Amino acid sequence: MTDPAIRMLREVTTARRTLALAVLAGAAAIGCGIGLFATAGWLIARAAEHPSILALSVAVVAVRGFGIGRGVFRYADRLLSHDAALRALTGLRPRVYRRLERLAPAGLFEFRSGDLLARLVGDVEAVQDLVIRGVTPPLIAAFVGAGTTGFVLVLFAPAAGVLALGLLAAGLVLPWATARLARRSGPAYAESRAAFSVEVAGVLDGAAELLAYGADARAMSKLAAVDRRQADLARTDAWVAGAGAGFALLASGGTVWLVLLLAVRATAAGQLDRVPLAVVVLTALAAFEAVAPLPVAAAQLAAVRRSAARLFGVMDAPEPVQEPESPQPIRPGSHTLRLRGVGVRYAPDAPWALDGIDLDLPPGCRVGVVGPSGSGKSTLVSVLLRFTDVDRGEVLLGGTRLADHDSDDVRRYISGCPQDPHVFASTLRENLRLARPDADDDQLDRAAADAGLLDWVRSLPKGWATRVGSRGARMSGGERQRLALARALLADPPILVLDEPTAHLDEDARAAVTASLLRATRGRSTVLITHDLAALAEVDEILVLDAGRIVQRGTHQALFARPGSYRQMCDFDRVGV
Repeated sequence: MTDPAIRMLREVTTARRTLALAVLAGAAAIGCGIGLFATAGWLIARAAEHPSILALSVAVVAVRGFGIGRGVFRYADRLLSHDAALRALTGLRPRVYRRLERLAPAGLFEFRSGDLLARLVGDVEAVQDLVIRGVTPPLIAAFVGAGTTGFVLVLFAPAAGVLALGLLAAGLVLPWATARLARRSGPAYAESRAAFSVEVAGVLDGAAELLAYGADARAMSKLAAVDRRQADLARTDAWVAGAGAGFALLASGGTVWLVLLLAVRATAAGQLDRVPLAVVVLTALAAFEAVAPLPVAAAQLAAVRRSAARLFGVMDAPEPVQEPESPQPIRPGSHTLRLRGVGVRYAPDAPWALDGIDLDLPPGCRVGVVGPSGSGKSTLVSVLLRFTDVDRGEVLLGGTRLADHDSDDVRRYISGCPQDPHVFASTLRENLRLARPDADDDQLDRAAADAGLLDWVRSLPKGWATRVGSRGARMSGGERQRLALARALLADPPILVLDEPTAHLDEDARAAVTASLLRATRGRSTVLITHDLAALAEVDEILVLDAGRIVQRGTHQALFARPGSYRQMCDFDRVGV
């Protein structure tokens, strides 16, 4: 199995050229720093011999050049490395969003909303940390370390050997040890960050219920505990990084002292002049700038690897729907929808959520589907909207398998009202235009009138420009359901699927919305999933589901006239002919 960090590195292939330029610029910046130290050492030592000013002029100019070049190349390094990271993010984020689009909604049940938010924000940005701290510094250190060791080798071979060992210790051994220490806290910190996002999202979404039941103190206490856990892990990471940086400093200092000792002895023995001595020592001191960031980067690599694994957990999640390689277009016109022997289950060893479902929906026909919770109604909706593929049987639209069409084309032809419609924190106009962005106010008025919403909209001071608050907080339950029904009618699909359009409403609101939807769907091909039996007297056929199977089917009058599940539900709800 490919390491998540390696897979993450592949995300920056589109910025490979920029990344290479960043490495060259970073190596040049540190090289200028080393050159500045070496030249300054040569200049000071040579000046102590009182040569003519002309003998020092080249070194003076070189010091200025290295000083200016260091700043220029450092700026270029920062600019190019961040540009490469942002290019990688620019390529990765749309891929993640497209993947989520393909997975939603059936493929996202195992992910919590707060956890998804953490993956989309913090874990995606791990690419940036990987590029800036995990890719360019090691490459820069390799270039600079090799070049500096070679330069010292020309001047004084024993010092080159000591310098090479010191750079390897600070650039390889210490980062490896630091990564080992951070291996536990890094992944735990990534998980803790995700847990914190989940808890925050839960507290914000359920704030009203928490306050109503006096559970806010417990929720905040739990949130504070997760926050403390995250802070403890962050402190552990900081301690590991700090320890790595400290030991890197010790390695640097120890190496420089050994180089100095060898160089002084060689000078005393007449094997090395005083000027090269200064150059060798200061070059060794400056060379450790290249490896200084590596222990800290290694400490963060474990968290980056875990973030990458969490991100690819979304990217690798199996799609609930397999798109055809050569999708067939849906021919214009009215088509009969047929289900033959449809079976669906969510795991190979799971019970059948749908088992042997047959359904015919000719143009203009209305079919009602009822049954207890868990009977398969929501799964049937997922099949019709092509959110879920069938495991056996087939779904036909105009004689062509639904699986042979692109799922987006299917949802333009078969659409409707979900059980829990989402209302965005925007205006009524923009919420309704979600179904048809180019709709004008006249079209909005007609859809709202069909859904029984227009009179309420016109009673508002700002009309369609009224802002509805987060999740439609300024609307009643009935108004939100009517808005969802108006969306479905504005989209005007040939086949309309309404999933529990009167759920969570009181009796009066349910009766009003039911009257509106029966009026609006007259003559439309409609599948009505409902617990509200009063809406079923006018549909053409009723399917009664239980444990994924059709246990009864027929009209309201026929089903009510004979004993069975439907008659029992009607008696319970006191619905008759």
